[in-house]
Amino acid sequence: MDLKKAVVLVTGGSAGIGRAVAESLGTAGALVAITGRNKERLAETARAIGAHPIRADVTSEADVQRTFREVMEKFGDLDVLVNNAGIGIFKPLTAFSLEEFDRVLATNVRGPMLMAREAARIFITRNRGNIVNISSTAGLRGAPNFTAYSGSKFALRGMTECWRGELRKYNIRVLLVNPSEVITGFAAGAGLAQKDHPSKLRGEEIGHVVKTALEMDDRGFIPELSVFATNPVD
Repeated sequence: MDLKKAVVLVTGGSAGIGRAVAESLGTAGALVAITGRNKERLAETARAIGAHPIRADVTSEADVQRTFREVMEKFGDLDVLVNNAGIGIFKPLTAFSLEEFDRVLATNVRGPMLMAREAARIFITRNRGNIVNISSTAGLRGAPNFTAYSGSKFALRGMTECWRGELRKYNIRVLLVNPSEVITGFAAGAGLAQKDHPSKLRGEEIGHVVKTALEMDDRGFIPELSVFATNPVD
C-alpha cells in the first residue's frame, strides 16, 4: 500500500513500540492518530511526532467506539489499525490474584478484539484495510512467571488467525508482529529488570518492520513475522 495520506490508528501510541510505529508511519506520509491513557504523555508525543491524540482506554467499549468516531470525524477514513496497547504482570502462578490476571487479559485480549471489531466494520464496507497486531515472542513459547502475559499473547495470535480467515475475502490484510526483547519503558513499568545495550532491539526496528510490511503491494501480505536482535548482549 501507499502510506502517503493513509489514515493510521495506533493504540498505545504515546510511548515505546507504539510511538516508534506511529512515528515511522507518519514519516512515510501517513496521517496518524494515537491513543493512550496518560493525558500529558499522549499530548507530548502527539506534538513531537505530528499525530492526532485520542485519550482512550482500549478495555472500555465506550472509549473504543468514541475513538473510531473521532478518527472518522477528523480524517473521514481509516486504512490501518495497529493494535499495540498492552501491559504485563509477571509473577509465579501461585502468587497471581484474579484481579491481576483479568487486568492483563482485558488490555491484551479484550482491547485488541474491541478495536479490531470496530475497524473491521469500517474496512468491510470499503472492501480494503489493514490490521496489525503487535504481539511478542512470548506468544510463541511460555516461560516461568509469564502466565498472564504469554497467555494473552497466545490468545492474540489465535484471534489474528481467526480474523485473517474471516476478513481476507474483503481484501483486509491481518498481520502479526512478534518482537523479542525491546528496550522501552515496558519492562520497568512491569517491574522487570532490563539492561540496555547497543546490541538489543529498539522500538525503531519494530516501526521499520511494520512500515515495510504495510508497503507491500496490496495483492500480497506477510501473515506473521518475528523480530530478534542479531546478537543481544546482557
